[in-house]
Amino acid sequence: MTQRLKETEFVIFCIENVAKRLNKSGVEVYLALKQINAIDSLLYASYDTLHTQSKEYIVDEVIRTMNEWKGKTF
Repeated sequence: MTQRLKETEFVIFCIENVAKRLNKSGVEVYLALKQINAIDSLLYASYDTLHTQSKEYIVDEVIRTMNEWKGKTF
């Protein structure tokens, strides 16, 4: 498995778990993250650090970042 594939699987994991926590669809979360460029600048860029954390920490961090970067509560 290539590094990019591992990172992509991680991004999907993040999106689906954030969606589950927020009771949203994966598409809604994907579009919200894409709108603020968080897929590349947060999830892919922070893969080395984030993938070593717990699911709860990752989801909390993604939601916190979404709210901070978007300027509203998601």
